[in-house]
Amino acid sequence: MTAPVSLTEAKLFLRVEHDAEDSLIQTLIDAARARVEGEVGLSLTSTSPAPLRLAILMLILRAYERGEGEMAVPPVEAWIAPYRVVRL
Repeated sequence: MTAPVSLTEAKLFLRVEHDAEDSLIQTLIDAARARVEGEVGLSLTSTSPAPLRLAILMLILRAYERGEGEMAVPPVEAWIAPYRVVRL
């Protein structure tokens, strides 16, 4: 299975045309994916629902542009809420 968001997709979303920050962007992808997967309790792939993939991209964008250390979920809450697995 492939990742829910590729480096190429993230760079297109961020409008980054150079390769100088590929390592940073990949780290942001991995962190955002882990954050969303932790919130919904699911493993994500390239065939995951679009709102979850968009949530990953939005978290990447916020961290990349604003240098935010923590990937806060509230800005993407509406996209991930319907996919949360109820845990008791």
